Amino acid sequence: MAEELYFIKTNPTIAKINLYNKLEREEENILKFLPSDAKDTLESIKNKVKDSVEELTQEELLLIFQWFSKVYSSDHEETKIQLFINGIDLFYEIPTTVHAENFLQILSDYEKLLKQDMNYIVDSKNFNQFLIYGIFLTEIINRDQHQDNILCEYLKPDNQSLYLLAENQCGSTEFDGKIIPDLQHHFTDLYDLTKFYKGSIIKLENQ
Repeated sequence: MAEELYFIKTNPTIAKINLYNKLEREEENILKFLPSDAKDTLESIKNKVKDSVEELTQEELLLIFQWFSKVYSSDHEETKIQLFINGIDLFYEIPTTVHAENFLQILSDYEKLLKQDMNYIVDSKNFNQFLIYGIFLTEIINRDQHQDNILCEYLKPDNQSLYLLAENQCGSTEFDGKIIPDLQHHFTDLYDLTKFYKGSIIKLENQ
C-alpha cells in the first residue's frame, strides 16, 4: 500500500524544454539513482518527455520524482520548486500512511461502484466528481460529531446522485472515526485546488 500520496499537475511545454535539458545535462548523476537497466530506462524517459511528460508511466514519473527528492533531500520545499521549474507541479500531498491508504480505499470503492478505472492520470472533471463523492461520504460518516459542512450543503443540490451514492455506501464502509476529519480535510483541500482546473491530474503513490 501507499505510504505517501502525491497529486501532480504537469506543464508538458515547460517539461519538454527544462526537464529534457536537465536529464541530458545531468545524465551521469541520474543514472546512479536508476535500476540496473538504467541507460535504456533513461532514454525511454527522455524520449517521452520530449513528446509529452504525460506519456511517462507511473513508475517512470516516480523515478524522476525520487531523483529530485534525493538531490534536494535537505529541503522538501526546494524539491517542489525544482519540480515546478521542470514542468511538474506537486500541488498537494497526503504524507501520512493511514490517510493515504484510506483515501485510496475510498477511491477503489468509488471505482467499483461506478465501474470506472480512473488510472493514475485522470481527467480533472472525473477527479472532481470523485472528490465531491469523498466530501459527501466523510460528511455523512462524521455527521454525528459536527454540524453540517457548509461545502457539503452547497454541493448537494447539483450532485444529488453522488450524494445518494455516498449515502448508500456509508452503511457498508467502516473507517476509524478518528481519521475521518483529516480525510474530510484532504478531500476539501483537493476540491478547492482543482475545481477550476481543466487539465489532467496525476495521482502518484510512493511506497
